[in-house]
Amino acid sequence: MFNNSSKILFMTMMIMGTFITVTSNSWLSAWMGLEINLLSFIPLMSDNNNFKSTEASLKYFLTQALASTVLLFAVLLLMLKNNLNNEINESFTSLILLSTLLLKSGAAPFHFWFPNLMEGLTWMNALLLMTWQKIAPLMLISYINFKNLLLISVILSVIVGAI
Repeated sequence: MFNNSSKILFMTMMIMGTFITVTSNSWLSAWMGLEINLLSFIPLMSDNNNFKSTEASLKYFLTQALASTVLLFAVLLLMLKNNLNNEINESFTSLILLSTLLLKSGAAPFHFWFPNLMEGLTWMNALLLMTWQKIAPLMLISYINFKNLLLISVILSVIVGAI
C-alpha cells in the first residue's frame, strides 16, 4: 500500500511520539505523544489487500481511542484537583490513569482486545505492537504511585500468560 518513503515517515513519527511521551513533563503532553504514536502506527498495520489487517487496524484504533478518551478525562481530573485544593480523591484518579494505560498496553485484566488483533497482523507489525508500542504506556505506568493495582495486574498477566 505504501512505498518506502511513507513507511519511513510513519516509523519516524512513531518513534517521535514515543520520545515525546517518555520525555514529557505533563500528562497532557504525554497524551499527545501517545496519540502521535497511535496515529502513526495505524497506517503501518493496515493493508488494503488483506481484510484481517484492515479489521485489526480498526479494532486497534477503536480500543486506543476509548483508552485515550478516558486518559484525557483522568488528566482533566488531575488538573481540576490541582485547582480545587485536593477535593478530588487522588487514588481514584490514579486508578483511572493506571487502568487506561494498562488498556493501552494490552496488559491483564484489560487484554481482551489483544489476541483478536494479533491474528490480523503481519510478523513485523506484531513485533512492533508487542514491543515498541508498549514502551510509552509502561513508562507512564512507572510514574503512577498506585502499586497495589499494578501488582494485581502483574499477577493476572503471569496467570493468563501461563494458560
